[in-house]
Amino acid sequence: MKIRRQTIELMCLWLATGLTGCREDELVVPTEYDIIGDENYPSDIRGFYLVNEGNMGSNKCTLDFYDYRTGLYSRNFYAERNPNVIKELGDVGNDIGIYGSKLYVVVNCSHKVEVMDAKTGIRLGQIDIPNCRYVRFYRGKAYVSSYVGPVLIDPDAPKGAVFEVDTTSFAITRKVSVGYQPEEMEIVDDYMYVANSGGYRVPDYDNTVSVIQMIDFKQVQQIPVGINLHRVKKDRYNKLWVTSRGDYQTRPSRLYVLDKRKGYNQMIVTDTIPVACSNMAIKGDSLYYYATEWNNYTSSNTISYGIIDVRSKEIISKSFITDGTEKDITIPYGIAVHPETGDIFVTDAKNYVSSGTLYCFTKDGRKKWSVRTGDIPAHIVFLPN
Repeated sequence: MKIRRQTIELMCLWLATGLTGCREDELVVPTEYDIIGDENYPSDIRGFYLVNEGNMGSNKCTLDFYDYRTGLYSRNFYAERNPNVIKELGDVGNDIGIYGSKLYVVVNCSHKVEVMDAKTGIRLGQIDIPNCRYVRFYRGKAYVSSYVGPVLIDPDAPKGAVFEVDTTSFAITRKVSVGYQPEEMEIVDDYMYVANSGGYRVPDYDNTVSVIQMIDFKQVQQIPVGINLHRVKKDRYNKLWVTSRGDYQTRPSRLYVLDKRKGYNQMIVTDTIPVACSNMAIKGDSLYYYATEWNNYTSSNTISYGIIDVRSKEIISKSFITDGTEKDITIPYGIAVHPETGDIFVTDAKNYVSSGTLYCFTKDGRKKWSVRTGDIPAHIVFLPN
């Protein structure tokens, strides 16, 4: 699909002058709009938000939005909706989630979670959590993983934690210590599973998944899996898929499966899938993954894409992009699958310091469209209608 692109730099004079007058020292950059024309309405999905991480130290985390009702892609959505917020979203957006009527953006190096109205993007408040990483939701609470310590490579870096937050008051209600530098989380049967990386303690990486009993909010087990863990995704059979980033030298990235074997009440590692995996998204019985595997010896990336059947645990495709357009992607950095249409979204971080690109592919792997994003596009969440 060819895009008719229309960037609106200044929608009207009063908007530009009104926004710049809200801050003494900073110019509010107006939202830019591109016409994609990929409408999908009526639908249970109104659109999706995309968080652009921004390079560390640049304070350039931004929020984009695509509206399926209008076919409009809005770039730098947050700044215009919240002109009185100094420094806007902050430094390094690391995750995004929607729970109820609220949108949550985890801003890692600004040590906070920004909370907005999910429909309007208007800021409601913030939750202060040090070196926060990812957010999940369960029974009226938000759960945020945290490195706890400063943003610093340190062999003595402390253990991390998961914070429980009330989604009405934004108050922190409970906290539990887990492994070193915890990353993504999933919840199965009243237990939370947390991937511990130990990334600050290189080369002494952590290799465990922490198990938290949600009722008492206590760590009850640590499951040995693989070094430098990162992603955790739950399939519809309640199996967990966990990624290891390896050590970037002799121990490669791998994908692990955690499940309850017959006669076992606890999760154990049941399978190791011999592929590198940086990120993944699951729809139905298909797990879509990509890998950007860096090697310190060769100073280069090996990039791959694929599909795994979560029932058989077999690789059923060596690439979910079927028309050859994967050659246009420099550094795949984020992935999501539309819950209704099956469209596959892949973000491209390019050189990490300038605008990236969002690609949309059909469920058959053919490119539908692409659009310019902010710097380091990474995390997508779909907005229910």
